[in-house]
Amino acid sequence: MNNNKYPGGNELLDPQHLLQDVLELSYGSKAADLGCGSMAFFTLEAAKLVGNKGQIFACDILKDVLSSVESKARQEGLYNIKTVWTNLEIAGASKIPAESVDYAFLVNTLFQTQKHLEMLQEAYRLLKPAGKLLLIEWSPAGGPVGPVKSLRLAQSDVERMAAEVGFTKEKSFAAGQYHYGIIFVK
Repeated sequence: MNNNKYPGGNELLDPQHLLQDVLELSYGSKAADLGCGSMAFFTLEAAKLVGNKGQIFACDILKDVLSSVESKARQEGLYNIKTVWTNLEIAGASKIPAESVDYAFLVNTLFQTQKHLEMLQEAYRLLKPAGKLLLIEWSPAGGPVGPVKSLRLAQSDVERMAAEVGFTKEKSFAAGQYHYGIIFVK
């Protein structure tokens, strides 16, 4: 039996550091967490950082994930999160108005689909001019955690696809031991 303990969740990525120090998410901003997941680490931290003058859209295709996010938000006293049931593989499906958010997040999301361009197009559609996309994905090198190597995307491929959609790369960074991060600007 293998008793190795591998890191998970907030042990892999530090949402507060990445949102506050790297992305510089500001008080009063609007942001969309595209593919928020049931633990909603980035959604909840973003809601704290933007405060009661800001708003976070927590988007996911699974209704039970969104119920979990709503429950976690209530437990933490966060009332600036709006859950959005949507298929992010279809640009425009989120029903969030175009050019209405200052920031968008795609964190560990692209590897789960073959429709990378469509997801990037939806992020682009949602962002205001000069808005920023925080994109974090699993490093192709692999490791003891995360998806199989065949599902991981090379950073150069992600940068090429984002440029094809219209994004400009602002910077790239190590997002954690097993992840790379890129900030794109619309």
